[in-house]
Amino acid sequence: MDLPWWQKAVFYQIYPRSFADGNGDGIGDFQGILAKLDYLKHLGIDAIWLSPHYPSPLFDCGYDVADYCSVAPEYGTLELFEQFLEEAHRRDLRVILDLVLNHTSDQHPWFLESRSSRDHPRRDWYIWRDGKNGGPPNNWYSTFGGSAWEYDPATDQYYYHFFFKQQPDLNWRNPEVKAAMWDAVRFWLKMGVDGFRLDAVGTIFEVEDLRGQKAPVSHDELLVMSYKAKTREEQAQTERLWHSMFKYQVDLPEVHDLMKELRRVVDEFPGRVLVGETEDIRFYGNGRDELHLNFNFPLMETRRITPAWVRRNQRRRLSRLPDGAWPCNTLGNHDSPRMLSRFGDGEHDREIARVNLALILTLKGTPFLYNGEEIGMSDYLFTDVSKFRDQLGIFYYNLLKSHPDLVDPEEAALIAARGGRDKCRTPLQWENTVNAGFSPEGVEPWLPVNPDYAQGVNVADQEADQGSLLNFYRTMLRIRRENPALMAGEYEPLGTDAACLSFLRIAEEQTLLVVLNMSEKKRRLNLKVPGQMELVFSSHRSQGTEMVFEPFEVFLAELRGVPENQA
Repeated sequence: MDLPWWQKAVFYQIYPRSFADGNGDGIGDFQGILAKLDYLKHLGIDAIWLSPHYPSPLFDCGYDVADYCSVAPEYGTLELFEQFLEEAHRRDLRVILDLVLNHTSDQHPWFLESRSSRDHPRRDWYIWRDGKNGGPPNNWYSTFGGSAWEYDPATDQYYYHFFFKQQPDLNWRNPEVKAAMWDAVRFWLKMGVDGFRLDAVGTIFEVEDLRGQKAPVSHDELLVMSYKAKTREEQAQTERLWHSMFKYQVDLPEVHDLMKELRRVVDEFPGRVLVGETEDIRFYGNGRDELHLNFNFPLMETRRITPAWVRRNQRRRLSRLPDGAWPCNTLGNHDSPRMLSRFGDGEHDREIARVNLALILTLKGTPFLYNGEEIGMSDYLFTDVSKFRDQLGIFYYNLLKSHPDLVDPEEAALIAARGGRDKCRTPLQWENTVNAGFSPEGVEPWLPVNPDYAQGVNVADQEADQGSLLNFYRTMLRIRRENPALMAGEYEPLGTDAACLSFLRIAEEQTLLVVLNMSEKKRRLNLKVPGQMELVFSSHRSQGTEMVFEPFEVFLAELRGVPENQA
C-alpha cells in the first residue's frame, strides 16, 4: 500500500532550547541540532517536529512569537536554519514547524502598531473593546489566570488574551490577518518545510457578542479545587466547571472553516502535513479537508497505562474517525510530565517505559516521541524558584503562596515545580560530564540539568550498553520500519486479559500478533489466532512462540498461512 509519508513516519519532537548547545552559551541552537542529525538518523526516526524557533521575548518559552518569518538570534540565523533543513532532508528526515495561530507576542510589530492608536490600519488585527461599568468588557478569564482582558491606558481600551497578557489574540475575522498569516505559512513551505504542528487550534475564535460566562466559581477557586481533587468524580467536576467557564472562548464552529482554508493553502504544496494540538476528532473534518493528524491525547490521560485502558481508548477513538482519517498517538511532549515519571511505579520505571514505547510504535497510527525519552529522562523537580523559566510555574507558586490554608508555604515551590513545565524541558543529557555534555564546563545552561545524568541517564553511556533503553528504542524503531503491518495494518483487539494487551495488525502483505505484558508477573494466555506463528521480536526470548509471557515482555510474531477472509 502506497501511504503518504506522514502515515508511515515516526516523529521526534525537538525542544530547540534544550536539545544541543552548539556555541557554548548555555542555550540549544541550530548549530547543536545540525551536529546531532546523524544521531537522530541512527536512532531511526523519520521526521522532526521543531518547537518554536522564532524570535520571541520568551515570556511563554517561544510560543509568544515576535516574527513568524525569521529565527531567534540565540538559535542562529535564517541561513543556518536552511542549512539544517537541507541536511535533514539529505538524511531523509522530514521537518515540521510549530505554528502559533491564536496569538502573537505583545512585542510583535503588528501589535505594537495596533496598540499605537485607535485609528491605526492594524488596530483591528487584534481584539480591542471598550470597558464596561469601569472594568473589563466581560467576566472572561485567561486560562493562565486573571482576566482575559488587559487595559491599555494609551488608547483607553482593553485587548483580549486567552493565554498570558503578553500574548494578545489575533482577530481572525479580519481578512488581512488571514492573508498575512497565510503568507507566513507559504514562506516556510516554499523553503521546503514539510508541514506544521498547529498550537492551540481550539482557541482561535471566541463568540462575537462577548456574552459573559456563568461558572459558579472564580478561576483561582477552580485551580484550588483542581489541586484538592483526589477522586475521579472530583476531577470530573473541575473539568465540567472549566468547560462552563471557557465555553464561549474555545472550540467555536468558525475554527473548522479556518482549518479548511489552511488545508487548501497547504495543499498548494503537495506532500505537506498539518498536525493539530487537539484531541477533538472534529478537526479531521471529513477525513480529507481539515487537519491530517490530531493527537490521541486521551490515551495519555491516566496514571498508569493498562490493557483495559488501551482497549477502551482504541475502541472509542478508532470508531469515531471519519473515513480516510489516520490516528496519531503519543505519551509525552513539552507540556506534560515525562513518560518515565508519569507512568512509572517507582520500582519498574524503565521496564514500563519499554512497554509503553512498544505500545506507541505498534498501535495503528503515526507515533510522536519527545526528545530525551529514548534515554529515560525524568522530570526534574528543582525548587529554586529563581531558576524557574516557565511563567506558568511561577504563577502556580504565587497562587499557592496566597493560599497558606491549602499548602504549607515550604511545599509551594515543589508543587509549583510539578504543575509547571520546566520539569520536562531540562537540557538533554548527552554525556556523563559537567552539564551532561549539553554545555561546556563553566557555562550555566538556561535550565538546571537533571543530576541523574551521572547515573547512566545519558546518551554516551547508553550507546555502549546493548541492553540500554536507547538501544531498545533503536531496535523497536527498526522493527516498526521493517514490518509493513506496523505502519499500515488495521488494528484488531484480542482477549481481555487484565495484564497483557494483545492485538493484531493486519495489512495486505502481513499480519502481526502483538502481545505486551504490562505487569510484573508472568502470564499465560490462550489466544486463538489464525495461521502459524513465527517470532519477529521478543524483549525476553530469542526463539519460540509459546503463549507464556515474562514480566514486561514485548512480543511480536508474524502469522503465516492466514486465511484470506481473516487477513
